[in-house]
Amino acid sequence: MDFNTFHHAYPHMLRWLIDEPAYRNAPRGHASREQLGVRFRLARADQRVPFVPARRLNIVFNFAEALWYLAGRDDLDFIAYYAPSIRNYSADGSRLTGTAYGRALFGAAEGRPDQWPSVVETLREDPDSKRAVIQIFRGEELQVPGNPDVSCTLGLQFLLREGALHGVGFMRANDVYRGMTSDVFSFTFLQEMLARELGVPVGSYVHQVGSLHLYDPDHARALEVLADPAAHEPPPWRFPAMPEGDNWPYVREVLVLEEQLRLGRHSLTADPGSYGLPPYWTQVLTLFEIHRRIRHREHVSEEQLAFLDPLYRRLVEERWPSVTASASVAAPASVAG
Repeated sequence: MDFNTFHHAYPHMLRWLIDEPAYRNAPRGHASREQLGVRFRLARADQRVPFVPARRLNIVFNFAEALWYLAGRDDLDFIAYYAPSIRNYSADGSRLTGTAYGRALFGAAEGRPDQWPSVVETLREDPDSKRAVIQIFRGEELQVPGNPDVSCTLGLQFLLREGALHGVGFMRANDVYRGMTSDVFSFTFLQEMLARELGVPVGSYVHQVGSLHLYDPDHARALEVLADPAAHEPPPWRFPAMPEGDNWPYVREVLVLEEQLRLGRHSLTADPGSYGLPPYWTQVLTLFEIHRRIRHREHVSEEQLAFLDPLYRRLVEERWPSVTASASVAAPASVAG
């Protein structure tokens, strides 16, 4: 199945799982509808968000997860700040093994190579190569009794074709309502990072899934998404593009500032542009600052909201409706993904 953007693909995949499941099963007691061997292609890989108010997408978590991967970290301190429920998947209460894809990307896992630089080198030396592959799933994950965190992602492949960087994500399993939105965001984000590093345009993205499923508790929520008129209209915005050139210096600076915000050691100045980052990354920092204020019941000003790209502002207001310029923001019950 081919789609222009993820905004077009998302409601289609939800409807397919609801109306035409191939199987009904309950692995580990979790009842679900399921399709096997699913593949879809996004012509515009960088358009990675479904603009559907009923979905209440957490754009802050999306950026946090992608940056957590780029940081090569596996600790809960970072990612659980943005998604507290992810702690349920940690065997030791302090780190994640399967879900921490950054360990595979950058060699933080014991005895594994640093795969990202190898992919960059492979594509620079041979633009026609089919070997630019990052392996994520490890067979030994299945040997751990009761492992709560087995990688859903098998691997990622990047291919330079006709001057553009294309991506393929290989999933052993994917939750169509929740997990797929996060995974498509993160994997196409990595694809765009790599394309900028190589100095080429972003091409298409293919998402391949062994088991695509919709858990029964999310069935009603999926129907709400499909009932939203926005799910069947053209996307109202274009997702912002990363700056041209190598973005790694900006990512490293954002990670430093994110940690200071998360640990309460810093808050953004009234003029976030004073940090000297390109507007794209300044917007990401502003999202983290607004999230910090929401968590700590601090005032979110109209100036802060107005600084955001209209796309981000709308997603923030849909996720946290209490965010207004006229009153202090009361933290919601959960800020998880």
